[in-house]
Amino acid sequence: MYTHVIFDLDGTLLNTIDDLADAGNHVCESHGWPTHSVDRYKVMVGNGIPTLVARFVPEGLSAEELGRVTAEFSAWYDLHKQDKTAPYEGMADAVDALRAHGVRVAVLTNKADALAGAVVEHYYPGVFELVQGALPGVPVKPDPTLLRAMLDKLGADREKTLFVGDSNVDIATGKNGGLATCGVLWGFRSRQELTEAGADCIAETPEQFASLVLGKG
Repeated sequence: MYTHVIFDLDGTLLNTIDDLADAGNHVCESHGWPTHSVDRYKVMVGNGIPTLVARFVPEGLSAEELGRVTAEFSAWYDLHKQDKTAPYEGMADAVDALRAHGVRVAVLTNKADALAGAVVEHYYPGVFELVQGALPGVPVKPDPTLLRAMLDKLGADREKTLFVGDSNVDIATGKNGGLATCGVLWGFRSRQELTEAGADCIAETPEQFASLVLGKG
């Protein structure tokens, strides 16, 4: 059984896509740019806010313009990040089941660190031992820098730690950090993407995920 489980946030613990899409489209509309569907945002998210912004704006913006738009997006999203966001059905129970069996849980996300902690605490109060978001000047997932620092803080044995997420970014992050990985199908990406990324296991539901972690599945 694993002693530690580290979760991705968006698409794994929380369905945040509508609020992210609304924030992106608000910025696009304010500049007179084309907007995008929610399904399109599902393949644009995952690599941090600056990359998301670069993907939804028109090509050709300067670095200075991208910086201003990123600030606009972040400010709007911060105000509206809980309008439509919600935990995936069954996910809170799955995490509680892990904790009841002594598994320590944490979150590593490419969402800005200033936003990540508040969002997690709002929907999962007092649940996660450590929440780490993206920091200025530090590479984001799938780079393993923040993951390795988190493992050190937790005192976690890599061979007994599982990284969980819904995208190829998450599977690559776990692998880059020397961890086993689990892909989840209730998030933003497909089974094919997770399989091609090399996920060690794939869970179709939070209940199945908890059983896999606890050695019952």
